[in-house]
Amino acid sequence: MAKNDRKPKETTMSCSENTNVAANDPLEALDDAVAAAAFRRLVRHLRHRHDAQNIELMGLAGFCRNCLADWLVEAGAPLDKAAAREVIHGMAAGEWKARFQSEATPKQLQRMAESVAKNA
Repeated sequence: MAKNDRKPKETTMSCSENTNVAANDPLEALDDAVAAAAFRRLVRHLRHRHDAQNIELMGLAGFCRNCLADWLVEAGAPLDKAAAREVIHGMAAGEWKARFQSEATPKQLQRMAESVAKNA
C-alpha cells in the first residue's frame, strides 16, 4: 500500500500517566493484598455509579474505566483489551455503552483533551 493510501490513525483517549515513582512513596509500601482490595472496591464503585460517565472521568481526572482495563493488561493480566474491559465494566463494553453511555458534548470533549494533556 502506498504511503498516501494509508488510513489516518484513529485518535483515541489516552490515559497514560507519569509513572515516575519516588523512592519514598508510601504507596509502594502498601501490601499488595490491601492495594488489590482497594482497587476492587474502586471498580465495584464505578460499576454501581453508571451516572459517572467515562468522558466526565476523563475530563476531571484524566482516566476512565477503559484506562483501568488498559492498566490491568499493562500490569500483566492475561486478558485482551475486550476481556479486560469486561472485567472493569462488569459486562461487555459494547453492552455497557448501549445501556449507560451518553453522547459526549463538544464541551466534554474539550475538557477531556485539556485534562489528558496533563497526564504527560
